[in-house]
Amino acid sequence: MTLPIWLLVLILLFGAVTFASHFLFPSVRWFLRGRAERGLARLNARLQRPVDPFKLMRRQDKIVRLIYDPQVMQAIADHARDTNRPQNVVFEEAKSYAREIVPGFSTLLYFGVATRLTRWLTMQLYRVKIGRIDAELKGIDPEATVIFVINHRSNMDYLLVTWLVADRSALSYAVGEWARVWPLSRIIRAMGAYFIRRRSRNVLYRRVMARYVQMATAEGTTQAMFPEGGLSLDGRVGAAKLGLLSYIVQGFDPAGRDVVFVPVGLTYDRVLEDRVLAEARATGTRKFRARLWVMARFAGRMIWQKLCGRFQGFGVASAGFGAPVSLRNWQATAPEPGAEALAADLMARIAHSVPVLPVPMVAAALRSGATTRAELVDAITRKAALLRSHGYALRLGKEAEAIADGLPPLVQRGVVLEQGGQLRVAEAEAAMLAYYAASVEQALEGIAGNAATRQT
Repeated sequence: MTLPIWLLVLILLFGAVTFASHFLFPSVRWFLRGRAERGLARLNARLQRPVDPFKLMRRQDKIVRLIYDPQVMQAIADHARDTNRPQNVVFEEAKSYAREIVPGFSTLLYFGVATRLTRWLTMQLYRVKIGRIDAELKGIDPEATVIFVINHRSNMDYLLVTWLVADRSALSYAVGEWARVWPLSRIIRAMGAYFIRRRSRNVLYRRVMARYVQMATAEGTTQAMFPEGGLSLDGRVGAAKLGLLSYIVQGFDPAGRDVVFVPVGLTYDRVLEDRVLAEARATGTRKFRARLWVMARFAGRMIWQKLCGRFQGFGVASAGFGAPVSLRNWQATAPEPGAEALAADLMARIAHSVPVLPVPMVAAALRSGATTRAELVDAITRKAALLRSHGYALRLGKEAEAIADGLPPLVQRGVVLEQGGQLRVAEAEAAMLAYYAASVEQALEGIAGNAATRQT
């Protein structure tokens, strides 16, 4: 019996595929799965909070679980009735929202690439110093869901916080529309971040989003969120948007897993986007767009200075971790246990956790009337003593060191002019000086406000 060559090749090809699919591929998958499980076990052994099973679920499985959740199905039925649309059409709409929101997660990408890259990049730009770390953080229930609530100063916040807590757990961020561009969106989603439409008024979308946040919280997923909902335009810790916080409070079961909020205060001697933020505040709109050519020119200039050995960095970046807030205890003891009162308390704790750095302190001293270096020393000494007595973390060194670190950057950028021993603020840069002084002035105003309250 003779066979054509093409038929013999086809038979051998089918045989090879059958062998691979039935014997080779399962063996390889078993081998790789075993290595992945052993690697994950070693990783969880060194983390203070192991990566939870919900985070490790396949993304498609999480989407299915979310879309068929009873509360989501009820939301679909309600929306179909309210909008007079077929339920199957509304179901597909809800499914598209679920696909948009639900993240995946890659331990290799997160711990093998992201945490190392964020650490390297942050250290290239800043000298990182830790502010106050509250002693109560050591006593958090190991079974509780931890949510880091952070003030939003810069897009560097994501990088700074990610590697600072890399030995504790993997964070799941809520990120806005800016990150929903290819290929950035795929990378961010693979790191466990979930996307949120901050200005959406769509009822169905909000109910799907709320249910995902509640599910992740109930399963113990460690999260990080910026309650202000956007970058600070004036350098202060602002009021919280209630969206995500209200979802968590509404879905919280006091008899189940506790939720613990950890306030984190971030600050920088130099915020990379400060000019863009100042322009946005002056125009009264947040619809500012990053100009790619400006970013490329800025990065190119930094790289060139680095290669020439002339790049001195952007000063200090610092994070302070405040006293944690148990949601179970809060609801049991607070006079107003709702999301609004909780948000106000958390933002106050964040503001108190923001460390005091040289540039903001020098800026605040200049705005209080100091016009010489001697007056700067006196103003910094008085302010530092007051802040320290009220529990604020100062990362200044001695007063002379604070001036040596904090004044030159302002002079080099033309914000402050020094002539004949006299210091004055450039008229066109008054808003920039106010931006950097804001964190210190907010702390001092808080101290004065508390004193006035006690007197009354």
